[in-house]
Amino acid sequence: MPDGQTLTAPPRTASPVTADAVAILLLLVAVVLLRLSSFVPAVVDTDEGLYMVQAREWLRGGWPLVAAWDMHPVGAPAMFAVAFLLFGVSVEAVRLLGLICVFGTACGLFAAARVAGAPRAVGAGAGVTYAAHSLLLSGLCTNTELLIAPFITAAMAIGIRAAARAEPPGWGALAAMGLLVGWALLVKQVVAPAGCLAFALLVGPAWWRGVLSWRRVLVMAAAYAGLCAAPILLMGLAYWVQGWLPQYLDGSLLAPVRYSMERIAPAEAWRRIGTAALPLGLALGAALVALAAWRARGPMALLTVVALAWFVTESLAIAGPGFYFAHYFLLWLPPLSLLAAIGAWWLARAVAQPHRVRAAFAVLVLVLASQGWLPEATARLERGPGLMHRDPVREVAAAVAREAGPEGDAFIANYHTSVYVLADVRTATRFPFPPHLTGEFEDLSDTNTQLELTRVLAARPMVIVVDRGWMQTMRPAAAAQVMATVAEAYDLAASVAEQRGPVEIYRLRKPAAVQGAGNNASVRPISQ
Repeated sequence: MPDGQTLTAPPRTASPVTADAVAILLLLVAVVLLRLSSFVPAVVDTDEGLYMVQAREWLRGGWPLVAAWDMHPVGAPAMFAVAFLLFGVSVEAVRLLGLICVFGTACGLFAAARVAGAPRAVGAGAGVTYAAHSLLLSGLCTNTELLIAPFITAAMAIGIRAAARAEPPGWGALAAMGLLVGWALLVKQVVAPAGCLAFALLVGPAWWRGVLSWRRVLVMAAAYAGLCAAPILLMGLAYWVQGWLPQYLDGSLLAPVRYSMERIAPAEAWRRIGTAALPLGLALGAALVALAAWRARGPMALLTVVALAWFVTESLAIAGPGFYFAHYFLLWLPPLSLLAAIGAWWLARAVAQPHRVRAAFAVLVLVLASQGWLPEATARLERGPGLMHRDPVREVAAAVAREAGPEGDAFIANYHTSVYVLADVRTATRFPFPPHLTGEFEDLSDTNTQLELTRVLAARPMVIVVDRGWMQTMRPAAAAQVMATVAEAYDLAASVAEQRGPVEIYRLRKPAAVQGAGNNASVRPISQ
Protein backbone atom coordinates (compact mmCIF):
# COMPACT_ATOMS: atom_id res chain seq x y z
CA MET A 1 0.00 0.00 0.00
CA PRO A 2 1.53 3.39 -0.95
CA ASP A 3 2.44 5.74 1.84
CA GLY A 4 -0.28 8.16 2.91
CA GLN A 5 -3.17 5.96 1.73
CA THR A 6 -5.61 4.19 3.98
CA LEU A 7 -7.75 1.21 3.25
CA THR A 8 -11.47 2.10 3.22
CA ALA A 9 -14.24 -0.46 3.34
CA PRO A 10 -16.82 -0.37 0.53
CA PRO A 11 -20.17 1.17 1.51
CA ARG A 12 -22.62 -1.29 2.93
CA THR A 13 -25.79 -1.90 0.98
CA ALA A 14 -28.87 -3.66 2.24
CA SER A 15 -29.57 -7.09 0.85
CA PRO A 16 -32.48 -7.37 -1.59
CA VAL A 17 -34.53 -9.27 0.99
CA THR A 18 -33.93 -6.60 3.62
CA ALA A 19 -34.74 -3.82 1.19
CA ASP A 20 -37.96 -5.56 0.16
CA ALA A 21 -38.92 -6.03 3.81
CA VAL A 22 -38.33 -2.33 4.49
CA ALA A 23 -40.49 -1.40 1.50
CA ILE A 24 -43.31 -3.68 2.68
CA LEU A 25 -43.08 -2.20 6.18
CA LEU A 26 -43.35 1.26 4.61
CA LEU A 27 -46.47 0.12 2.77
CA LEU A 28 -48.01 -1.17 5.99
CA VAL A 29 -47.42 2.15 7.75
CA ALA A 30 -48.82 4.08 4.79
CA VAL A 31 -51.95 1.91 4.56
CA VAL A 32 -52.66 2.20 8.29
CA LEU A 33 -52.21 5.96 8.33
CA LEU A 34 -54.20 6.55 5.17
CA ARG A 35 -57.16 4.39 6.17
CA LEU A 36 -57.42 5.33 9.84
CA SER A 37 -60.45 7.50 9.15
CA SER A 38 -62.33 4.46 7.82
CA PHE A 39 -62.93 3.42 11.43
CA VAL A 40 -64.92 6.58 12.20
CA PRO A 41 -68.20 6.61 10.20
CA ALA A 42 -70.75 3.85 10.66
CA VAL A 43 -71.70 3.97 6.97
CA VAL A 44 -69.84 5.02 3.85
CA ASP A 45 -71.65 2.88 1.29
CA THR A 46 -74.89 0.99 1.87
CA ASP A 47 -73.73 -2.27 0.23
CA GLU A 48 -71.35 -2.95 3.11
CA GLY A 49 -74.28 -3.22 5.51
CA LEU A 50 -75.83 -6.07 3.53
CA TYR A 51 -72.66 -8.16 3.78
CA MET A 52 -72.58 -7.41 7.50
CA VAL A 53 -76.11 -8.74 7.93
CA GLN A 54 -75.37 -11.83 5.85
CA ALA A 55 -72.22 -12.54 7.86
CA ARG A 56 -73.98 -12.11 11.19
CA GLU A 57 -76.82 -14.39 10.13
CA TRP A 58 -74.31 -16.97 8.90
CA LEU A 59 -72.63 -17.05 12.30
CA ARG A 60 -76.08 -17.56 13.83
CA GLY A 61 -76.88 -20.47 11.53
CA GLY A 62 -78.75 -18.64 8.77
CA TRP A 63 -76.85 -18.95 5.52
CA PRO A 64 -76.51 -16.10 3.01
CA LEU A 65 -79.10 -16.14 0.19
CA VAL A 66 -81.40 -18.19 2.45
CA ALA A 67 -81.63 -16.09 5.63
CA ALA A 68 -80.40 -12.89 3.94
CA TRP A 69 -80.71 -12.61 0.16
CA ASP A 70 -78.37 -10.78 -2.20
CA MET A 71 -77.56 -10.72 -5.91
CA HIS A 72 -73.89 -11.62 -5.37
CA PRO A 73 -72.06 -14.86 -4.57
CA VAL A 74 -71.28 -15.54 -0.92
CA GLY A 75 -67.56 -14.71 -0.87
CA ALA A 76 -68.01 -11.25 0.63
CA PRO A 77 -70.17 -12.36 3.57
CA ALA A 78 -67.77 -15.27 4.09
CA MET A 79 -64.85 -12.86 4.49
CA PHE A 80 -66.97 -10.63 6.73
CA ALA A 81 -67.88 -13.63 8.86
CA VAL A 82 -64.21 -14.48 9.32
CA ALA A 83 -63.56 -10.88 10.37
CA PHE A 84 -66.42 -11.08 12.88
CA LEU A 85 -65.03 -14.33 14.28
CA LEU A 86 -61.57 -12.84 14.69
CA PHE A 87 -62.38 -9.30 15.80
CA GLY A 88 -65.99 -9.34 17.00
CA VAL A 89 -69.22 -8.28 15.33
CA SER A 90 -68.75 -4.59 14.64
CA VAL A 91 -68.21 -2.01 11.94
CA GLU A 92 -64.62 -1.71 13.09
CA ALA A 93 -63.98 -5.40 12.38
CA VAL A 94 -65.20 -4.94 8.82
CA ARG A 95 -63.08 -1.85 8.28
CA LEU A 96 -60.05 -3.70 9.63
CA LEU A 97 -60.74 -6.37 7.02
CA GLY A 98 -60.73 -3.62 4.40
CA LEU A 99 -57.41 -2.31 5.68
CA ILE A 100 -55.91 -5.80 5.49
CA CYS A 101 -57.15 -6.22 1.92
CA VAL A 102 -55.74 -2.85 0.86
CA PHE A 103 -52.39 -3.79 2.38
CA GLY A 104 -52.49 -7.13 0.58
CA THR A 105 -53.17 -5.37 -2.71
CA ALA A 106 -50.35 -2.88 -2.10
CA CYS A 107 -47.98 -5.80 -1.48
CA GLY A 108 -49.25 -7.49 -4.64
CA LEU A 109 -48.51 -4.37 -6.69
CA PHE A 110 -45.05 -4.20 -5.17
CA ALA A 111 -44.48 -7.84 -6.09
CA ALA A 112 -45.77 -7.28 -9.63
CA ALA A 113 -43.30 -4.44 -10.14
CA ARG A 114 -40.40 -6.40 -8.69
CA VAL A 115 -40.93 -9.58 -10.74
CA ALA A 116 -41.15 -7.41 -13.86
CA GLY A 117 -37.70 -5.99 -13.08
CA ALA A 118 -38.90 -2.48 -12.23
CA PRO A 119 -37.11 -0.48 -9.53
CA ARG A 120 -38.19 -1.21 -5.99
CA ALA A 121 -39.34 2.38 -5.59
CA VAL A 122 -41.85 1.97 -8.40
CA GLY A 123 -43.51 -0.97 -6.65
CA ALA A 124 -43.67 0.89 -3.34
CA GLY A 125 -44.99 3.98 -5.09
CA ALA A 126 -47.73 1.94 -6.76
CA GLY A 127 -48.75 0.49 -3.40
CA VAL A 128 -48.93 3.90 -1.71
CA THR A 129 -50.84 5.36 -4.65
CA TYR A 130 -53.37 2.53 -4.46
CA ALA A 131 -53.83 2.87 -0.71
CA ALA A 132 -54.42 6.62 -0.96
CA HIS A 133 -56.89 6.38 -3.84
CA SER A 134 -58.78 3.58 -2.11
CA LEU A 135 -60.29 6.33 0.06
CA LEU A 136 -62.21 7.60 -2.97
CA LEU A 137 -65.27 6.25 -4.81
CA SER A 138 -66.83 4.69 -1.66
CA GLY A 139 -63.63 2.73 -1.08
CA LEU A 140 -63.32 3.95 2.50
CA CYS A 141 -65.67 1.15 3.49
CA THR A 142 -65.03 -2.51 2.73
CA ASN A 143 -66.65 -2.93 -0.64
CA THR A 144 -66.40 -5.99 -2.86
CA GLU A 145 -63.83 -4.30 -5.08
CA LEU A 146 -61.42 -4.05 -2.14
CA LEU A 147 -62.05 -7.70 -1.24
CA ILE A 148 -61.32 -8.79 -4.81
CA ALA A 149 -58.19 -6.72 -5.34
CA PRO A 150 -55.56 -8.66 -3.32
CA PHE A 151 -56.46 -11.96 -4.99
CA ILE A 152 -56.47 -10.58 -8.53
CA THR A 153 -53.31 -8.55 -7.92
CA ALA A 154 -51.50 -11.64 -6.63
CA ALA A 155 -52.68 -13.61 -9.68
CA MET A 156 -51.44 -10.86 -11.97
CA ALA A 157 -48.05 -10.86 -10.22
CA ILE A 158 -47.77 -14.60 -10.92
CA GLY A 159 -48.65 -13.97 -14.55
CA ILE A 160 -46.18 -11.09 -14.90
CA ARG A 161 -43.41 -13.22 -13.44
CA ALA A 162 -44.10 -15.96 -15.98
CA ALA A 163 -44.31 -13.44 -18.83
CA ALA A 164 -41.01 -11.83 -17.85
CA ARG A 165 -39.25 -15.20 -17.91
CA ALA A 166 -41.16 -16.63 -20.91
CA GLU A 167 -40.61 -20.10 -19.49
CA PRO A 168 -43.19 -22.91 -19.38
CA PRO A 169 -45.21 -22.28 -16.22
CA GLY A 170 -45.28 -24.90 -13.51
CA TRP A 171 -48.39 -26.51 -12.14
CA GLY A 172 -47.84 -24.83 -8.79
CA ALA A 173 -48.08 -21.38 -10.35
CA LEU A 174 -51.18 -22.43 -12.28
CA ALA A 175 -52.85 -23.84 -9.17
CA ALA A 176 -52.10 -20.75 -7.12
CA MET A 177 -53.42 -18.45 -9.83
CA GLY A 178 -56.55 -20.52 -10.39
CA LEU A 179 -57.50 -20.65 -6.71
CA LEU A 180 -56.82 -16.92 -6.26
CA VAL A 181 -59.07 -16.03 -9.18
CA GLY A 182 -61.58 -18.66 -8.09
CA TRP A 183 -62.00 -17.10 -4.67
CA ALA A 184 -62.32 -13.65 -6.25
CA LEU A 185 -65.08 -15.07 -8.48
CA LEU A 186 -66.87 -16.22 -5.34
CA VAL A 187 -66.91 -12.59 -4.23
CA LYS A 188 -68.00 -11.09 -7.56
CA GLN A 189 -67.98 -12.39 -11.12
CA VAL A 190 -66.62 -9.14 -12.58
CA VAL A 191 -63.09 -10.50 -12.07
CA ALA A 192 -63.50 -12.84 -15.06
CA PRO A 193 -61.76 -10.52 -17.60
CA ALA A 194 -58.77 -9.98 -15.31
CA GLY A 195 -58.62 -13.71 -14.63
CA CYS A 196 -58.40 -14.39 -18.36
CA LEU A 197 -55.64 -11.80 -18.74
CA ALA A 198 -53.66 -13.36 -15.89
CA PHE A 199 -53.81 -16.78 -17.57
CA ALA A 200 -52.77 -15.25 -20.91
CA LEU A 201 -49.69 -13.81 -19.22
CA LEU A 202 -48.95 -17.15 -17.61
CA VAL A 203 -48.86 -19.17 -20.84
CA GLY A 204 -48.88 -16.68 -23.73
CA PRO A 205 -45.23 -15.56 -23.91
CA ALA A 206 -43.93 -19.12 -23.42
CA TRP A 207 -46.20 -20.37 -26.22
CA TRP A 208 -45.18 -17.47 -28.47
CA ARG A 209 -41.53 -18.37 -28.07
CA GLY A 210 -42.23 -21.98 -28.88
CA VAL A 211 -41.35 -23.43 -25.50
CA LEU A 212 -44.94 -24.39 -24.69
CA SER A 213 -47.01 -26.55 -27.02
CA TRP A 214 -50.63 -25.94 -27.98
CA ARG A 215 -51.60 -29.24 -26.37
CA ARG A 216 -50.11 -28.24 -23.03
CA VAL A 217 -51.77 -24.81 -23.27
CA LEU A 218 -55.17 -26.45 -23.73
CA VAL A 219 -54.59 -28.86 -20.87
CA MET A 220 -53.54 -26.00 -18.60
CA ALA A 221 -56.53 -23.93 -19.73
CA ALA A 222 -58.89 -26.76 -18.76
CA ALA A 223 -57.17 -27.17 -15.40
CA TYR A 224 -57.26 -23.42 -14.83
CA ALA A 225 -60.98 -23.25 -15.60
CA GLY A 226 -61.62 -26.06 -13.13
CA LEU A 227 -59.59 -24.36 -10.42
CA CYS A 228 -61.38 -21.05 -10.98
CA ALA A 229 -64.75 -22.77 -10.78
CA ALA A 230 -63.85 -24.88 -7.75
CA PRO A 231 -64.82 -22.43 -4.96
CA ILE A 232 -68.20 -21.70 -6.56
CA LEU A 233 -68.88 -25.40 -7.17
CA LEU A 234 -67.81 -26.45 -3.69
CA MET A 235 -70.00 -23.79 -2.12
CA GLY A 236 -72.86 -24.91 -4.35
CA LEU A 237 -72.31 -28.47 -3.13
CA ALA A 238 -72.56 -27.27 0.47
CA TYR A 239 -75.85 -25.52 -0.28
CA TRP A 240 -77.14 -28.60 -2.14
CA VAL A 241 -76.42 -30.81 0.87
CA GLN A 242 -78.50 -28.42 2.98
CA GLY A 243 -81.32 -28.48 0.43
CA TRP A 244 -80.80 -24.86 -0.60
CA LEU A 245 -79.39 -25.24 -4.10
CA PRO A 246 -82.24 -23.22 -5.74
CA GLN A 247 -81.54 -20.27 -3.44
CA TYR A 248 -77.82 -20.54 -4.18
CA LEU A 249 -78.33 -20.60 -7.94
CA ASP A 250 -80.82 -17.74 -7.78
CA GLY A 251 -78.66 -15.34 -5.79
CA SER A 252 -75.21 -16.31 -7.06
CA LEU A 253 -75.86 -16.88 -10.77
CA LEU A 254 -79.32 -15.96 -12.01
CA ALA A 255 -79.79 -12.65 -10.20
CA PRO A 256 -76.50 -11.18 -11.53
CA VAL A 257 -77.64 -12.11 -15.05
CA ARG A 258 -80.98 -10.38 -14.50
CA TYR A 259 -79.14 -7.37 -13.12
CA SER A 260 -76.85 -7.12 -16.15
CA MET A 261 -79.86 -7.13 -18.49
CA GLU A 262 -80.93 -3.71 -17.19
CA ARG A 263 -78.90 -0.69 -18.32
CA ILE A 264 -78.84 3.00 -17.61
CA ALA A 265 -79.03 5.48 -20.49
CA PRO A 266 -75.73 6.17 -22.35
CA ALA A 267 -75.74 9.85 -21.36
CA GLU A 268 -76.05 8.92 -17.68
CA ALA A 269 -73.36 6.27 -18.08
CA TRP A 270 -70.90 8.81 -19.49
CA ARG A 271 -71.77 11.23 -16.71
CA ARG A 272 -70.92 8.61 -14.10
CA ILE A 273 -67.69 7.68 -15.88
CA GLY A 274 -66.62 11.32 -15.94
CA THR A 275 -67.58 11.78 -12.31
CA ALA A 276 -65.42 8.81 -11.34
CA ALA A 277 -62.48 9.89 -13.50
CA LEU A 278 -62.27 13.44 -12.14
CA PRO A 279 -61.00 12.54 -8.64
CA LEU A 280 -58.43 10.27 -10.30
CA GLY A 281 -57.14 13.07 -12.53
CA LEU A 282 -53.54 13.20 -11.27
CA ALA A 283 -53.17 9.43 -11.44
CA LEU A 284 -54.61 9.35 -14.95
CA GLY A 285 -52.24 12.12 -15.98
CA ALA A 286 -49.25 10.25 -14.59
CA ALA A 287 -50.46 7.12 -16.40
CA LEU A 288 -50.46 9.05 -19.68
CA VAL A 289 -46.86 10.05 -18.98
CA ALA A 290 -46.00 6.36 -18.53
CA LEU A 291 -47.53 5.54 -21.90
CA ALA A 292 -45.83 8.48 -23.63
CA ALA A 293 -42.43 7.50 -22.17
CA TRP A 294 -42.79 3.81 -23.03
CA ARG A 295 -39.78 2.15 -24.58
CA ALA A 296 -39.71 -1.24 -26.23
CA ARG A 297 -36.78 -2.28 -24.08
CA GLY A 298 -36.00 -1.86 -20.41
CA PRO A 299 -37.21 -3.24 -17.12
CA MET A 300 -40.52 -1.38 -17.19
CA ALA A 301 -41.55 -2.09 -20.78
CA LEU A 302 -43.45 -5.26 -19.91
CA LEU A 303 -44.96 -3.79 -16.76
CA THR A 304 -46.35 -0.80 -18.66
CA VAL A 305 -47.95 -2.96 -21.33
CA VAL A 306 -49.46 -5.34 -18.78
CA ALA A 307 -50.79 -2.50 -16.63
CA LEU A 308 -52.44 -0.93 -19.68
CA ALA A 309 -54.01 -4.25 -20.70
CA TRP A 310 -55.14 -4.76 -17.12
CA PHE A 311 -56.74 -1.30 -17.07
CA VAL A 312 -58.63 -2.12 -20.28
CA THR A 313 -59.93 -5.44 -18.92
CA GLU A 314 -61.09 -3.75 -15.73
CA SER A 315 -62.88 -1.16 -17.85
CA LEU A 316 -64.76 -4.02 -19.50
CA ALA A 317 -65.64 -5.39 -16.06
CA ILE A 318 -66.95 -1.98 -14.99
CA ALA A 319 -69.08 -1.69 -18.12
CA GLY A 320 -70.46 -5.23 -17.86
CA PRO A 321 -73.24 -4.68 -15.27
CA GLY A 322 -74.35 -1.52 -17.07
CA PHE A 323 -74.92 0.77 -14.06
CA TYR A 324 -71.51 2.41 -13.44
CA PHE A 325 -71.91 2.99 -9.71
CA ALA A 326 -68.98 4.83 -8.15
CA HIS A 327 -67.49 1.85 -6.30
CA TYR A 328 -67.27 -0.12 -9.58
CA PHE A 329 -64.41 2.17 -10.59
CA LEU A 330 -62.30 0.94 -7.69
CA LEU A 331 -61.45 -1.88 -10.12
CA TRP A 332 -59.35 0.64 -12.01
CA LEU A 333 -57.09 1.39 -9.08
CA PRO A 334 -54.55 -1.49 -9.11
CA PRO A 335 -53.49 -1.11 -12.78
CA LEU A 336 -53.87 2.66 -12.66
CA SER A 337 -51.61 2.82 -9.61
CA LEU A 338 -48.94 0.85 -11.46
CA LEU A 339 -49.15 3.13 -14.49
CA ALA A 340 -49.12 6.25 -12.30
CA ALA A 341 -46.04 5.07 -10.41
CA ILE A 342 -44.26 4.32 -13.69
CA GLY A 343 -45.18 7.76 -15.00
CA ALA A 344 -43.95 9.40 -11.80
CA TRP A 345 -40.66 7.51 -12.13
CA TRP A 346 -40.09 8.78 -15.66
CA LEU A 347 -40.98 12.31 -14.58
CA ALA A 348 -38.52 12.13 -11.69
CA ARG A 349 -35.77 10.96 -14.04
CA ALA A 350 -36.57 13.80 -16.42
CA VAL A 351 -36.55 16.64 -13.90
CA ALA A 352 -34.01 15.59 -11.25
CA GLN A 353 -30.31 14.94 -11.21
CA PRO A 354 -29.38 11.23 -11.06
CA HIS A 355 -28.59 11.23 -7.35
CA ARG A 356 -31.91 12.96 -6.56
CA VAL A 357 -34.24 10.83 -8.68
CA ARG A 358 -35.53 8.80 -5.76
CA ALA A 359 -36.22 11.91 -3.69
CA ALA A 360 -38.06 13.53 -6.60
CA PHE A 361 -40.02 10.33 -7.15
CA ALA A 362 -41.04 10.25 -3.48
CA VAL A 363 -42.34 13.81 -3.75
CA LEU A 364 -44.36 12.94 -6.85
CA VAL A 365 -45.86 9.90 -5.13
CA LEU A 366 -46.86 12.09 -2.19
CA VAL A 367 -48.55 14.46 -4.63
CA LEU A 368 -50.41 11.53 -6.19
CA ALA A 369 -51.40 10.23 -2.75
CA SER A 370 -52.67 13.64 -1.71
CA GLN A 371 -55.39 13.42 -4.34
CA GLY A 372 -56.92 10.56 -2.43
CA TRP A 373 -56.20 11.65 1.12
CA LEU A 374 -57.03 15.38 1.04
CA PRO A 375 -60.70 15.07 0.00
CA GLU A 376 -61.31 12.46 2.70
CA ALA A 377 -59.51 14.53 5.36
CA THR A 378 -61.48 17.62 4.31
CA ALA A 379 -64.82 15.83 4.46
CA ARG A 380 -63.96 14.25 7.79
CA LEU A 381 -63.06 17.62 9.33
CA GLU A 382 -65.91 19.52 7.72
CA ARG A 383 -68.89 17.23 8.38
CA GLY A 384 -67.46 13.82 9.10
CA PRO A 385 -69.98 11.78 11.08
CA GLY A 386 -68.56 10.46 14.33
CA LEU A 387 -65.47 12.67 14.41
CA MET A 388 -66.29 16.36 14.37
CA HIS A 389 -70.04 15.82 14.48
CA ARG A 390 -72.63 13.26 15.54
CA ASP A 391 -73.13 10.07 13.55
CA PRO A 392 -76.83 9.79 12.61
CA VAL A 393 -76.55 6.10 11.70
CA ARG A 394 -75.35 5.18 15.17
CA GLU A 395 -78.11 7.32 16.69
CA VAL A 396 -80.73 5.54 14.60
CA ALA A 397 -79.26 2.18 15.62
CA ALA A 398 -79.40 3.14 19.28
CA ALA A 399 -83.04 4.16 18.94
CA VAL A 400 -83.91 0.93 17.10
CA ALA A 401 -82.20 -1.17 19.77
CA ARG A 402 -84.04 0.69 22.51
CA GLU A 403 -87.47 0.39 20.90
CA ALA A 404 -87.12 -3.19 19.63
CA GLY A 405 -85.78 -4.48 22.92
CA PRO A 406 -84.03 -7.83 23.45
CA GLU A 407 -84.89 -10.37 20.76
CA GLY A 408 -86.96 -7.77 18.93
CA ASP A 409 -87.13 -7.48 15.17
CA ALA A 410 -87.08 -4.52 12.82
CA PHE A 411 -87.91 -3.62 9.24
CA ILE A 412 -85.75 -0.97 7.61
CA ALA A 413 -87.85 0.33 4.75
CA ASN A 414 -85.30 2.59 3.06
CA TYR A 415 -82.35 3.28 5.36
CA HIS A 416 -78.92 1.72 5.91
CA THR A 417 -78.95 -2.06 6.29
CA SER A 418 -76.06 -1.96 8.76
CA VAL A 419 -78.49 -0.69 11.41
CA TYR A 420 -79.67 -4.30 11.85
CA VAL A 421 -76.18 -5.24 13.03
CA LEU A 422 -75.42 -2.05 14.94
CA ALA A 423 -78.70 -2.37 16.85
CA ASP A 424 -78.35 -6.17 17.22
CA VAL A 425 -81.95 -6.78 16.16
CA ARG A 426 -83.50 -9.52 14.07
CA THR A 427 -84.39 -8.82 10.46
CA ALA A 428 -88.08 -9.04 9.64
CA THR A 429 -87.38 -10.29 6.10
CA ARG A 430 -84.82 -12.33 4.16
CA PHE A 431 -84.49 -9.27 1.91
CA PRO A 432 -82.76 -6.88 4.32
CA PHE A 433 -81.36 -4.62 1.58
CA PRO A 434 -84.11 -2.05 0.88
CA PRO A 435 -83.55 -1.73 -2.90
CA HIS A 436 -84.29 -5.46 -3.23
CA LEU A 437 -87.67 -5.19 -1.47
CA THR A 438 -89.01 -1.65 -1.61
CA GLY A 439 -86.72 -0.12 -4.23
CA GLU A 440 -86.07 -0.31 -7.94
CA PHE A 441 -84.28 -3.68 -7.94
CA GLU A 442 -87.23 -5.65 -6.60
CA ASP A 443 -87.36 -7.95 -9.63
CA LEU A 444 -83.88 -9.49 -9.34
CA SER A 445 -84.85 -12.52 -7.25
CA ASP A 446 -87.16 -15.39 -8.08
CA THR A 447 -89.37 -14.38 -5.15
CA ASN A 448 -92.41 -12.14 -5.53
CA THR A 449 -91.13 -9.25 -3.45
CA GLN A 450 -94.52 -7.53 -3.43
CA LEU A 451 -95.97 -10.53 -1.63
CA GLU A 452 -92.94 -10.57 0.68
CA LEU A 453 -93.44 -6.90 1.56
CA THR A 454 -97.11 -7.58 2.30
CA ARG A 455 -96.13 -10.51 4.52
CA VAL A 456 -93.55 -8.46 6.42
CA LEU A 457 -95.93 -5.62 7.13
CA ALA A 458 -98.73 -8.00 8.10
CA ALA A 459 -96.40 -9.71 10.58
CA ARG A 460 -96.03 -6.38 12.39
CA PRO A 461 -92.29 -6.11 13.15
CA MET A 462 -91.55 -4.37 16.41
CA VAL A 463 -89.84 -1.41 14.70
CA ILE A 464 -90.08 0.17 11.24
CA VAL A 465 -87.47 2.68 10.06
CA VAL A 466 -88.34 5.24 7.39
CA ASP A 467 -85.89 7.77 5.97
CA ARG A 468 -87.97 10.75 4.86
CA GLY A 469 -85.07 12.15 2.86
CA TRP A 470 -84.79 8.94 0.83
CA MET A 471 -88.44 8.39 -0.04
CA GLN A 472 -87.53 8.69 -3.72
CA THR A 473 -85.55 5.45 -3.43
CA MET A 474 -88.77 3.51 -2.79
CA ARG A 475 -91.32 2.45 -5.36
CA PRO A 476 -94.39 4.69 -4.93
CA ALA A 477 -96.65 1.70 -4.28
CA ALA A 478 -94.24 0.27 -1.70
CA ALA A 479 -93.88 3.63 0.03
CA ALA A 480 -97.63 4.02 0.23
CA GLN A 481 -98.01 0.50 1.63
CA VAL A 482 -95.35 1.07 4.30
CA MET A 483 -96.75 4.42 5.38
CA ALA A 484 -100.30 3.04 5.51
CA THR A 485 -99.12 0.29 7.85
CA VAL A 486 -97.27 2.82 9.99
CA ALA A 487 -100.37 4.99 10.29
CA GLU A 488 -102.50 1.99 11.18
CA ALA A 489 -100.39 0.25 13.80
CA TYR A 490 -97.32 2.26 14.80
CA ASP A 491 -96.34 5.28 16.87
CA LEU A 492 -93.42 7.58 16.16
CA ALA A 493 -90.85 6.68 18.83
CA ALA A 494 -87.88 8.76 17.69
CA SER A 495 -86.65 10.98 14.89
CA VAL A 496 -83.00 11.44 13.98
CA ALA A 497 -81.84 14.31 11.80
CA GLU A 498 -79.89 13.22 8.72
CA GLN A 499 -78.27 15.61 6.27
CA ARG A 500 -81.01 14.95 3.72
CA GLY A 501 -83.94 14.92 6.20
CA PRO A 502 -85.31 13.14 9.26
CA VAL A 503 -85.10 9.39 9.84
CA GLU A 504 -88.18 8.20 11.68
CA ILE A 505 -88.20 5.20 14.00
CA TYR A 506 -91.70 3.79 14.50
CA ARG A 507 -92.59 1.37 17.30
CA LEU A 508 -95.46 -1.09 17.15
CA ARG A 509 -98.39 0.37 19.02
CA LYS A 510 -99.07 -1.24 22.37
CA PRO A 511 -102.31 -3.20 22.87
CA ALA A 512 -105.19 -0.81 22.72
CA ALA A 513 -106.96 0.26 25.83
CA VAL A 514 -110.64 -0.55 25.42
CA GLN A 515 -113.05 1.93 26.89
CA GLY A 516 -116.76 1.18 27.18
CA ALA A 517 -118.27 -2.05 25.92
CA GLY A 518 -119.88 -3.60 22.90
CA ASN A 519 -119.60 -2.21 19.40
CA ASN A 520 -119.31 1.34 20.71
CA ALA A 521 -115.92 0.71 22.33
CA SER A 522 -113.30 3.24 21.24
CA VAL A 523 -109.66 2.38 20.71
CA ARG A 524 -106.95 4.75 21.86
CA PRO A 525 -103.22 4.10 21.66
CA ILE A 526 -101.55 4.12 25.02
CA SER A 527 -99.36 7.20 25.29
CA GLN A 528 -95.64 6.65 25.27
